[in-house]
Amino acid sequence: MNGYAGNILKVDLSAGEISSIPTERYESWVGGHGMGSAIFWDHVKDKSIDGFDPANVVTIMTSPLCGTLAPAASARTEVQCIGVQSYPTGWFTRSNFGGRFSSMLKFAGWDGIVIQGRASQPVWIDIRNDKVLIKEAGRLWGLDTVETQQTIWSDVMKGGDSSTWMKLGSADGERTTQRPAVLTIGPAGENLSRMACLIHDAGNAAGQGGFGAVWGSKNLKAISVIGTGDIKVHDAKALMSARLWQKKNYAFDLKKLKRISSGTEFQNPPMPTILWGFPIGTWRPQIGQRPQACVGCHSGCRARFQDGLANEATCYATVFYVGCRSMEIQRKATDLINRYGLTAHEILYCLLYLNDLRIRGILGPGKAIDCPLDFKTYGGLPFVERFVKMVAYRGDGKGGSHPFGETIAEGTVRASKEWGRLDEDLKSGLLPFPFWGLPVHKEPVGQLEWGYGTILGDRDINEHDFDSMKWDASAFLTSGSRPQASAEDLVRIYTDKMVPFEGDRLMLDYSAENMYSEHIAKLVSWHRYYTRFWKQSAMFCDFRWPDFLNQYAPGKIGSTGLAEPKFLNAVTGKNLTFRDGMKLGQKIWNLDHAIWTLQGRHRDMVHFAEYIYRNKSVGVEGPVLGMTGRKNGKWVYFNALGRRMIRSKFEEFKTRFYKLQGWDTESGFPKRSALQALGLSRVADELERRQNLGKENGGE
Repeated sequence: MNGYAGNILKVDLSAGEISSIPTERYESWVGGHGMGSAIFWDHVKDKSIDGFDPANVVTIMTSPLCGTLAPAASARTEVQCIGVQSYPTGWFTRSNFGGRFSSMLKFAGWDGIVIQGRASQPVWIDIRNDKVLIKEAGRLWGLDTVETQQTIWSDVMKGGDSSTWMKLGSADGERTTQRPAVLTIGPAGENLSRMACLIHDAGNAAGQGGFGAVWGSKNLKAISVIGTGDIKVHDAKALMSARLWQKKNYAFDLKKLKRISSGTEFQNPPMPTILWGFPIGTWRPQIGQRPQACVGCHSGCRARFQDGLANEATCYATVFYVGCRSMEIQRKATDLINRYGLTAHEILYCLLYLNDLRIRGILGPGKAIDCPLDFKTYGGLPFVERFVKMVAYRGDGKGGSHPFGETIAEGTVRASKEWGRLDEDLKSGLLPFPFWGLPVHKEPVGQLEWGYGTILGDRDINEHDFDSMKWDASAFLTSGSRPQASAEDLVRIYTDKMVPFEGDRLMLDYSAENMYSEHIAKLVSWHRYYTRFWKQSAMFCDFRWPDFLNQYAPGKIGSTGLAEPKFLNAVTGKNLTFRDGMKLGQKIWNLDHAIWTLQGRHRDMVHFAEYIYRNKSVGVEGPVLGMTGRKNGKWVYFNALGRRMIRSKFEEFKTRFYKLQGWDTESGFPKRSALQALGLSRVADELERRQNLGKENGGE
């Protein structure tokens, strides 16, 4: 099995047992998310359980490309289980993170980890090549994520450091100077805060889903892995040639840079002198820093600083404290949420919501919502430190108890419901949580693939495949800067690559007239299939792939469609085409949808928060949302803000989308014919047993 270690580690925390699953059993799914969903399906008999149930299974998966030379595809780790963050249902969900964990897991001889059950006391998992132990974690419980990792490093390395060789086993050659790769929760996870995440190294986080709380419920503090093995690839020469081909034709040239701003494209250079942060949306140079990259990446999109603050942080983690008084406070606040193990996305919108309630005289000491926070100090470090501790410890933020801390740790939407404000604030938009109890990210009525993809899935998708197009068009509309390509050329280059719907130019017509069409249903379908396989299973990085429009390439035509299978096949020896990968993505998407169906999802549940239908879109990231569309028969860039979602039209869109998927348009349930066509007959059997199988003529 080229590209694979050959075994998946299975840990039963309830029984304290270690075993393994042959990777070959799930090889048809290739890796990552596909394997994780299939393993979850097999190991969780009742898919309707709560995320805190000990029977909930967590999968932590790599791909064949992890630890290899595949650029921006060798370091991601995919995490899945029934989550606890979304509302009203904790959907089966996912997250992933970068760094070095997946590579180290492969070097230790494992393609993934399956965790089930609940330990009777706090534990951590110590993986050293094929030696795996479940260890008591009493002395780790209560430590933050940095302290936990440092303690484990010292334990595994016997007090040594990476300047000396460490022997792992009796066999010759099992020596390393590497530190163990540690994935851990902070105090927020220990106290079951639904906003708790997983942290690896300084700032690599599996953010959404509440995975930190799930680990806390299982009494699992951390997983440490260190390995001295290697990865057998099918054709090392072909792999090296593919990397050189990609570099020569599509990578940035530091001597002739064509783009210097941050972005989500393969062609972007390292960004060693900037940090997104204070004020929000600006880039500020820092002193004493260098770029930091995940294992095997060609571009370092993160930074490490001489003073050690906010290392590896990016995006939401560097801006969540809106209104902070300085960049230094923002960076220290970033370290706080990473150390306590909290997801930045919801923390940001939670703070904004609380401040709005305070301004309206609803929240504060002795108010309708009794909150001990002193908002006169808002913007300073003590304020955010106390708030973070409230969420992490479910108390007053000073070591004592308080109902406010207990409530807010349940998440913003659940807290709003407890305070009796949920319906009112979702109608007005005061609470900007448009789908599944999760905060807004991109403008859902304008950036359609993002809004539709999220409400039809399980979480804010956080998939930036079309984000570069949006930012480029927005810059053109606001400042008159020259776009990378004309709207017509951009649409042609993108849609020519969008297998299996290639050539349908109207997939990128974001106009109000087209936003509910079958063409947009194809756009959303393409996005679901591509990300489910090429990004979350083959594990190509979301910030660097796909490579659609590329300034360095002949005709500005990027490598996507050619590059992804070239790298995967060189490593595995498979003969997968890009189209094959899209078909696998469709299969994985349908398996996930079957799991949500067994969790209770019905078409009637799939709707946006009320304010999305009532209010005109005004922009989440700025006053202009540049998108592509048709006007007077020509392709143009236009501002997609100022419109609202029409409820009846969205229902028509759902029908078109469900029909395209082969699902029952009345219930949204999968049909047997569609599942069988994808090789999912046994999934159809289970749905039929549970009376969740769609009617073959449903909605026809």
